[in-house]
Formats: sequence, C-alpha cells, structure tokens
Amino acid sequence: MVKRVIIFLSLFFTFLNASLMVEEKWKSGETFLDFLEERSLPLSIYYNLDKEEKELAAEINAGVNFQILKNDNEEIEQVLIPIGEQLQLHIIKENSGYVLKTSPIAYQEYSESVVISIESSPYQDIVKETNNYLLANEFVGSFKNSINFKRALRKGDKLVILYKQKIRLGKQFGSPVIESAMVQTKGKENYIFLYEDRYYDINGKEIEGFFLSRPCRYTRISSRFTYKRWHPILKRYRAHLGIDYAAPVGTPVRAAANGKVIYVGRKGGYGKTVIIRHENGYKTLYAHLSRYKRGIRSRWVKKGNVIGYVGNTGMSTGPHLHFGLYKNNRAINPNSVIKITKNKLNGKKIKKFMELSKRYKESIKIALLENKKPHKISNFDYLVRLDTNGKQWAD
Repeated sequence: MVKRVIIFLSLFFTFLNASLMVEEKWKSGETFLDFLEERSLPLSIYYNLDKEEKELAAEINAGVNFQILKNDNEEIEQVLIPIGEQLQLHIIKENSGYVLKTSPIAYQEYSESVVISIESSPYQDIVKETNNYLLANEFVGSFKNSINFKRALRKGDKLVILYKQKIRLGKQFGSPVIESAMVQTKGKENYIFLYEDRYYDINGKEIEGFFLSRPCRYTRISSRFTYKRWHPILKRYRAHLGIDYAAPVGTPVRAAANGKVIYVGRKGGYGKTVIIRHENGYKTLYAHLSRYKRGIRSRWVKKGNVIGYVGNTGMSTGPHLHFGLYKNNRAINPNSVIKITKNKLNGKKIKKFMELSKRYKESIKIALLENKKPHKISNFDYLVRLDTNGKQWAD
C-alpha cells in the first residue's frame, strides 16, 4: 500500500518543483530494472552504470522504504532508495534526462540508555517499554549463547542497554546497535560489550558463537569489503559490500556456516546467486556462480556443503565468487566473522577492549542510578530539504 505524505520542500536547484513525496516499500523479488520499467523511467539509467554500481542495485532489500518526489504534474523528479544504512541510490531528473548518483544517507543518530525491571521476559518487557521490536531482537540474540533467560531470570531482575539508533525522515531507520548491555540473573551481573562488530563478555571472550569458514579455494582476493568510500578521481561514492575471491570457473562454493537456503536465482548485477539464512540474524550471499548444486533450494545445509560453483555471471570482469555477509540486513565485513584466531581477545586488542569495557560499565552504573523512563519509538513530522547530491537537512 502506497503511503502518500505531503511535506514542505525547500530545494536548491531551479528545475525541481516537487511538492509531493510518495513513500513505497520495495517489493519482494523486484529488480532495479523492474522498478524503472514499471514507472516508465529510461532503462538506460541502469545500463549506464558500471560494475560496482550494478552490484549495489542488487543490494536493495525487499521491504525497504524508499521515496519518490514528484512535481505538480505527477512527474518523477527524484528517487531515493537506501542501500543498507550508509548509501542510497539517488535518481535525479536533469535537463539532459535522468541520471543516477550514489550518495551517503543523511540521518540523525542518538545514544540511548534503557533500564527495565523484568516482569515477564526481556523481549516482551523491552517492547512494552520502548516499542522497539528490533532492539528487543538484538538484545535477546546477543545473549543467546551465554544466558538461558527462561531458567535464569526472576521477576524484578534488572536489565540495562546502551545503544545507538538512527532516525531518517522522521522514522526509525535501520537496526539499533547495542554497544553494551547488562542483565541480572540471581543477583549476578552479566555483561556484553560490542568490539569490532562482535560481542564479548567481561573477560574478552567472544560469546556469539557464530563463525564462518572461507567459502571456496581461491587464488587471490581481487576486491575487499568497503562500505562508503569517496573516489577522488571519479568524484563519487563507491562501495563493495563483500569480498571477491578470484578462482577458476567450476571451483566448488561451500556454505560458510550452517543455515537454510532462502534464495536461489539471478539477482541483477550479481548474476546467479545463493543466499543462506543463519542464526542470530546473519545471512550470507554467494554471487556470480556458474551453476547451482542440484537440490539445494529451500533446504538446510551444513558448513562445508557444496551449494554451487564459481562462475562469471552477472556484471563480472572475470571468474570469481562475490561473498557477502549481513547481520539484521546490514552488510558487514566477512573478515570480522571468519574464524582464523582463537575466540578470546589477547595482546593489544584485549588491552583496548578492557579500557572500552571499563567505560561502558561506568555508563551502565550511572544508568542504573538515574533509572530514567525508557524512550519510546514514535514517528514525528519532518521537514526536509534536498540538494542535488541527495543530502538532507532536518528543519
């Protein structure tokens, strides 16, 4: 269902006279070409993109909210489509026709502390006090491998969460990031701390218990993970949301962890692709395959099972595997989860972690003393101005 919202727009370029913003959700299975064709926009917008930009167009998540700005004649003037939580595809109508740019997403971010007394369960109590289902999911998932809430918690136990939340166009945007949390169990305080995209306990031991193995034998890494990088020569933002492993065509591609295959098919610039859902909100993506392993659709696979074979399909300049990793639909660097060392920090890292955890523990102590009422998620009116780079300012 299309949600139409009339907003005041103050725009800085003369050709735009937009007064209506239409907000829609990206359909499941919809490709960027489908999107252009359905709205009678020129397909050259897609075909003029380079390899990396076509791969980014394949990263649009089903269900993501995007905005279409129209003028008084209902003609499309701009489109803003988020790619993850850092970048957006920005279609602009210029005198010479439509062009597409990749620009950073403008958002507001606030830090919040939550203190809650357990009444029924952490999930239910967090939702009741904050209206933030994503925060409840993240909290329960982060303690999943260290505490059995059903057995350990008692009514009246306290939990504390220190987290960051993004707001975009007046709405909660993306998943909250829990920086640290504490939950009492039978009088004992149990902590988690976020360090380099992973959760650790008070002793610096990794607690998520989710690790990846490398998905194929390779000759070299031809492209590394980058989330938001300004290209000084091309004068635009670039991103590569995964790792490219160069390997001969036909090299077996293996599941990097246990999980369920949720997608098998072509995916825009990624060509033949397999996506696997894992525990704790993780997903892995395997792209540019030459073919799939027979019978893998919608089945559970174990780490190391063959799911396909290296190829050169989609927008690819040579045979390789593009390997992507996501947590709660947020692209993260696969190298942060591939297990190549022990799951306990040591050396310089443990020293840095201990300094960080000390600060977080002090903040949790202050939050407990203040015991302020949790912030409840709600939408609010938002006045926005846009420039030709897609940058937004809140009024």
